[in-house]
Amino acid sequence: MFGLSAKDTRLFFIVTGLVAFAPFLMNPFPTGSAMAQFNAGYPDLMQRFVIFGIFAIGFNLLFGLTGYLSFGHAAFLGAGSYAAVWMLKLLTINVIPAILISTVVAGAFALLIGFISLRRSGIYFSILTLAFAQMAFALAASVLTPITGGETGLQTALNDPRILDGIASSGGNIPAPALFGLEMRNSYVWNVSGWTFTFNAGYYLAGAFMIVAFYLSMRIFRSPFGLMLQAIKTNQTRLNYTGLNSRPYTLAVFVISGMYAGLAGGLMASMDPLAGAERMQWTASGEVVLMTILGGAGTLIGPVLGAGFIKYFENIFSKINSNVLHEWFAFMPDGMEDFIVTILYPFVGKGWHLTLGIMFMMVVIFLPGGLVEGGQRIANLFRRKKSQPSEADGAKTPAE
Repeated sequence: MFGLSAKDTRLFFIVTGLVAFAPFLMNPFPTGSAMAQFNAGYPDLMQRFVIFGIFAIGFNLLFGLTGYLSFGHAAFLGAGSYAAVWMLKLLTINVIPAILISTVVAGAFALLIGFISLRRSGIYFSILTLAFAQMAFALAASVLTPITGGETGLQTALNDPRILDGIASSGGNIPAPALFGLEMRNSYVWNVSGWTFTFNAGYYLAGAFMIVAFYLSMRIFRSPFGLMLQAIKTNQTRLNYTGLNSRPYTLAVFVISGMYAGLAGGLMASMDPLAGAERMQWTASGEVVLMTILGGAGTLIGPVLGAGFIKYFENIFSKINSNVLHEWFAFMPDGMEDFIVTILYPFVGKGWHLTLGIMFMMVVIFLPGGLVEGGQRIANLFRRKKSQPSEADGAKTPAE
């Protein structure tokens, strides 16, 4: 179906189902319960799940298929954000033109950087992309202040022309990004039996784009183009000896990967019309590397899982403070309670990076394939347990 194998079709429907039912899956605990702080079903965080999932999917096409490690992909994320905000300011508050332009601008930017950076490989390629990203960050933060807004960032204003809308403002307020009149911040809240589920327009738009992006990545993985990229990763020197020029393939996937990043940046600006230079910092590029490796580089669903895992830690796990820990362990004697809180506190709240770093080390050492490999090992373990009784029964059956 859809040009996919049966296995890939199942995976595609699983991802589609996860996106569609995320408001339920992300709110497993009743609103008033002690565990409600672990709920992640609010619009802003769900939007981040799918947007950074797109960012990681695109990065995985480059790193997972070719082995080229880019430390400058945040430059394309930032370029897409700036392009989207300018479209919202100058053209229309409708998000579709902003998203399309952000993808095109990021692709053009990636073509320029990739054309230069791909003259080198290995660590030299990584350093070149990092240098370009830092130059882009410096330009956005200071030199190009009239275009980027400098350190304060670029955002929509009341007096923006928006020539296609025909009006400069709506009711004296800055108009919110919308899709043919449906504002991205609009949400429907459903309260049922103590649970609260939020269905946000912006999330479902971003989720639809993520499903399309995931489908395209599957087609690229299984295409002859994808096989060529995997051959480059396996042994690029041997491939060149066969007479094939690998550079057009690496440049093509670099541009495609940059367009994915631009799409993510455009969606971020469409949900919240603000673009800042911090989106181009090297830390943002390092974050998408962590997402991809943690989830499973070179796998289809791994980057999506990695993005969701890190964003969950960043927004949920980081909120656990000493007061929450004391509430959890209030049943213990005072001395024991204080001791446990003292031990755990450095790993939660502001110290969540320490926990994430330890988990990342454990994954790299024991699960080189990331979370996907962990899931596969658990599935294989259950398969063995199911097959063992049947094999034992079969051994007792005499041969005929």
